[in-house]
Amino acid sequence: MRSRATRYVYGALALRPGGSGVQTYIRELLNELPEQLPGADLNAVVQEDAVGELPAAVTPSTRRVADGAVRAVLGALPVGSADVVHGLDVDLPLVTRAFKVATVHDLSVIDMPSASSRFRALGEQRLVRHTLRRADLLLAVSQFTADRIKSVSGRDAVVTELAPAAWARPPKEEEVEAVRAKYSLPDKFVMQVGTVEPRKNVQLVADAAEKVGIPCLLAGAGSTGPDKPTSAVGLGYVDLEDLPALYAAATVTAYASRYEGYGLPPVEAMACGGAVVASAVGALPDVVGDGATLLKSERVSDWADAIRPLVFDDAARDALTTAAVAAASRMSWRQTAEKTAQAYRGAGV
Repeated sequence: MRSRATRYVYGALALRPGGSGVQTYIRELLNELPEQLPGADLNAVVQEDAVGELPAAVTPSTRRVADGAVRAVLGALPVGSADVVHGLDVDLPLVTRAFKVATVHDLSVIDMPSASSRFRALGEQRLVRHTLRRADLLLAVSQFTADRIKSVSGRDAVVTELAPAAWARPPKEEEVEAVRAKYSLPDKFVMQVGTVEPRKNVQLVADAAEKVGIPCLLAGAGSTGPDKPTSAVGLGYVDLEDLPALYAAATVTAYASRYEGYGLPPVEAMACGGAVVASAVGALPDVVGDGATLLKSERVSDWADAIRPLVFDDAARDALTTAAVAAASRMSWRQTAEKTAQAYRGAGV
């Protein structure tokens, strides 16, 4: 008699239409897992407007659109019968008899609580610590995050490294020219893509660009708001399909972040042929390898010195972008899914 298919339920409430970062992880992993778990019954709990982000092999279970504390509450609700429940962004149902797996992207709420309001930081710390205790199996997106999990909870985590999103690839020259025209880009500029917030240290990038003598452009949430550096030009949100050409058009893409559990934006910039200068913090030294210039300093003069040769020496920039594309090409979501499935099997599920 044939046994019943193993039923996996994925907590994917963090998935948003077209989103990046954690959303990229959820989207790409769920696209690859069906091949690694043949015959399994795969399901995902998603917000109702994110159903279209799931592959056909994954059955959706919908929740209403929500964020913050409300989304956390929705993530704690029962998910019905399951053999394995895997929270893809720390969230686990409060009551379940299933084997519990949780992916931890970083411990920034513990390591850098000042990056959020006191109320939010306390709530997220409780959620993370609760999951670190309850999960039967912990996955970490980098060795750095695994080491932080060990330090905070005493528990081991299986490392399942990430990869650039499917859209991240070197663009054609005509695509670069079209994006230059669309956004009225200067000939040379330093760019940072991402949310303008204290942890991302955008002011350092703007100051370094000003010292070198070229414009600084910002793209993403807050890039046109009151918190952006006065010397920077904000592009606001840019269309996802424009990002490869934008990374390639930028003379330098800089990430002065003070904390990274993995660092997908620098990796995606590398995959698009961008010349990346980034902070040597968290997981970034292991993740980017020789595909980016890394700095331990937060001195403006040091960042300017790192950016300057990439602006004025074409050979230096070409050498870095060639190494960047090669480094990024060694990462794949197939490998992420393979390591995830191996972790399940290693835990006996």
